[in-house]
Amino acid sequence: MSLLMSLWSETRGYPQRTFFVCLIAYAFSQLDLALFAYAVPSMRADLGLSLQDMGVIVGASFALGGVLQVWAGHLTDRFGRKTMMQISLAGASVLVAAHSLAMNAGTLIALRAGAIFTGGGLYPATGAIVTEVAPPRYRGIMAGMLQTAYPMGWFLAAMFAAPFLTAFGWRALFLVALLSLPYVLVVRALLKESERFGNVKASTQTRSFKESLSLLLAPDMRQRTVTLFIAQFLYVMAYGGSSIFFPTYFVESRGLEIGSSAFLVGIGNGVGIIGYMLAAYVGEFVLTRRTTVVLWTLLGAACFLFLVWGTKSYTATIIAFAIMSIFFYGAAAVKFAYVAEIFPTHLRATGLAVCTSLAVNIGTAISPLLISTTVQHIGWDMAYTLVAGVPLVCAGLFYLLLKPIPSGLDVDQVQSLLSENQNNAQK
Repeated sequence: MSLLMSLWSETRGYPQRTFFVCLIAYAFSQLDLALFAYAVPSMRADLGLSLQDMGVIVGASFALGGVLQVWAGHLTDRFGRKTMMQISLAGASVLVAAHSLAMNAGTLIALRAGAIFTGGGLYPATGAIVTEVAPPRYRGIMAGMLQTAYPMGWFLAAMFAAPFLTAFGWRALFLVALLSLPYVLVVRALLKESERFGNVKASTQTRSFKESLSLLLAPDMRQRTVTLFIAQFLYVMAYGGSSIFFPTYFVESRGLEIGSSAFLVGIGNGVGIIGYMLAAYVGEFVLTRRTTVVLWTLLGAACFLFLVWGTKSYTATIIAFAIMSIFFYGAAAVKFAYVAEIFPTHLRATGLAVCTSLAVNIGTAISPLLISTTVQHIGWDMAYTLVAGVPLVCAGLFYLLLKPIPSGLDVDQVQSLLSENQNNAQK
């Protein structure tokens, strides 16, 4: 309780306002993503698409959208966090709502890619501005708690999904995305650019996309960039396909009806918010963020495999899914805070876009296609184990290669520490 009171007191004013504006904006982008996942079973039946067809659609759209998201990160470092938040919110709202008009696979791929590009642009934009505005002692908590927008979005989408899918069908469900359009005015009125970005703005406005990527692969940053990318790719190999197909998995493998499946996934994600809070706390005040990422990821892998192989009843499945969410999904909170702080301000959004957004989208592009293909040959449970469970274990081990950073440092101090470690290693 004292920690919460201190957090509330020391972040009062603009830091708190920034956090909540960004949290809601990011939750809208996750709601939009969740709408598609919940609509997959009904969409397949209506458009005559096989599970493998849907895997190709998801894979192609995430691959295209992921490449474009790196550009969005560059634009965020070039033109500002607030500007890109407004563009991303408006674009994602319209493009996701337009899914209701889709008539074939080609249209779905184009709309999904556009929605992933625009909605995904909120990830580096919100993460960069919260990291730059938050007080050093609570930066990990605030940046980590920002990731609770993910389960919030899925939980809110589930509340719409069950009644809309039952009463009106999947096309009406996508119109819910228009709820985020008026929020652009809130961002415009309540946010301002961070002072840290203002200090480097002059040097970033003329920098090309190629120059930004070259800086990320320069000798002083190459190791952290490549290691983070691979670790995040493995994590999302597990997360991407499993989360997209969880509603379908529970319908086709466990025999649930679509409303019960959506409710199960929504409730599980809602309970998972506890894991985000706990991971952020442990990473800030108990362990380093790197060590917490490793612990949460490996525990998440164990819980995921238990969910697949160790549950039968609906009640047991809900409980297992919720516990899995606490660790598997909760790891994202502390992982995000760690990634955001180890890149300098002038490259923060680009680094987030490459090491998180691009890795996320490539992983999410490959994993659903692999799952949808392997399900045909070895069944849902074994496909989930090989395509999601094994990569998640590997991700947890791979994060061990990253350097632990003491919590509570100013972001500029983090850069000095990393530079010092780099120089010592070279000697």
